[in-house]
Amino acid sequence: ALLEIFDPKAPPRPIGIDLGTTNSLVAYVRDGHPVAIKDCDQEVLLPSVVAYGAEALPVVGRLARASASAHPRETIVSVKRFMGRGGDDPETRRLGPYEFLAAKEGEPNVVRFRVNDRVVTPVEVSAQILRTLKSWAEDELRSVGGAVITVPAYFDDAQRQATKDAGRLAGLDVLRLLNEPTAAALAYGLEKKENGTFAVYDLGGGTFDITILSLEDGVFQVKSTGGDSALGGDDMDRALAEVLLARAGLGEKNAQTPTIVRHALDVARAAKHGLTEAQEVEVEVVDGATVVVTRAEL
Repeated sequence: ALLEIFDPKAPPRPIGIDLGTTNSLVAYVRDGHPVAIKDCDQEVLLPSVVAYGAEALPVVGRLARASASAHPRETIVSVKRFMGRGGDDPETRRLGPYEFLAAKEGEPNVVRFRVNDRVVTPVEVSAQILRTLKSWAEDELRSVGGAVITVPAYFDDAQRQATKDAGRLAGLDVLRLLNEPTAAALAYGLEKKENGTFAVYDLGGGTFDITILSLEDGVFQVKSTGGDSALGGDDMDRALAEVLLARAGLGEKNAQTPTIVRHALDVARAAKHGLTEAQEVEVEVVDGATVVVTRAEL
C-alpha cells in the first residue's frame, strides 16, 4: 500500500520482537508480510546497549554504545548473556568491565550490576531495550497489541521467565516466546514446504547453535539443540582482547581497569571486523601500544 490510513477504531496491532545479544528489532505483519519498524533515523537495528547516567533517564541504543568507552561500568552491553543467571555464575567472572554485587541473605540469587549509586538487574536492563522498541512500534502503529518475543532454543525456564518479566516490566502483553530457530524457519517460508527435517545454524553475539526442526503438517517441532552457549561474537572479541592485553603488557588482572577492559573489547571487535577485508590489522590497545593481528590468528 502506498498510503496507510490510521483508523482510530482499529484494534491494536500485535508485534514481534527479536531481543538479541548485540542488536534488537521490532516488526509487524502488513498485507501478509513482516515489516521491520525503523526509528526516526531510519535505522532498523537497535543496539542492545543501555547506559545509566548519574541522574538522567537511561539511554538506549547507539548513543549508549558510544558512551561505553567513557563510562564502562555504567554502560551495560550484551545483557542477554546474563538473563536468568545466578549472581555466582561463571559468566560474571569473565573478562568484562562490570561490578557485580552478591545477593544479600533472603534475596533471590540473580545477577546485579552496580551502576553509579544504584543496582540494576538484567531484567531491568532488558526492559529498557524492550520499552524503546515498544515506543518505535507505537510511533508507527499508534496502538500496540500483544508481543511475541524470540528466545534461543536452549534457554532454560529461568531465562525464559526473565524474558517474560522484562517484557511485562516494559509494559508489553507477552503473548508467547518463540524459539529463534523456529522463527528463522518461518521467516524463510519453510512451513510452506512438504514435511521434512531442517537444520538451522545460529551464530550470534552470544552463542553458536544448531537446531534440528521437524515439520509435520505445518507444525514445527524442535527435535534437538546443540552448540556452545559461549562461542558467539562476544566470545571471539573477549578471546582476542585477552591476547591484545597480554601483548600490550596488561595481561595481569591488577593492570586492567574497567576503562582499559572496555577499550580492549571495542578494539578487538573493530579488529575482527577489519579482518573481514584485510589479512592483518594494527590496533592501539593503550596509548602508544599497538599490536598487529592477522586473519590466521583470529
